[in-house]
Amino acid sequence: MAIDLSSLIRPAPRDNTVISAPLAGTRNQAVQRLQIGLFGLGAMVLLVGLANIIVTNSRENEAKVVPEAAPTVAAEGRAEPGSDPLAGAGVVPDLPDARAGARTGAGNASAPRP
Repeated sequence: MAIDLSSLIRPAPRDNTVISAPLAGTRNQAVQRLQIGLFGLGAMVLLVGLANIIVTNSRENEAKVVPEAAPTVAAEGRAEPGSDPLAGAGVVPDLPDARAGARTGAGNASAPRP
């Protein structure tokens, strides 16, 4: 299988027939590209419309919400800052607090000795 170098050098024979290949492709390819483009545009319009609906609904719902929620029922029996919340709930027994006795002056604790 030898390559004839002279056939590579001489020019190819010319035919009078011209092969044309349109740059846009065939008609079927052009229709397919058009369909894909229209489908893409339609999808974008639907997405923008959906985003608009979501934003509008969120703004309307935010306008209906009360800015600062106030308690509807007054709290009964508010606990003192020094009280034990577990004892108030009944989880542990209510033990006398040494600080409470010192506040009232009824404690039997003596002054510390040096």
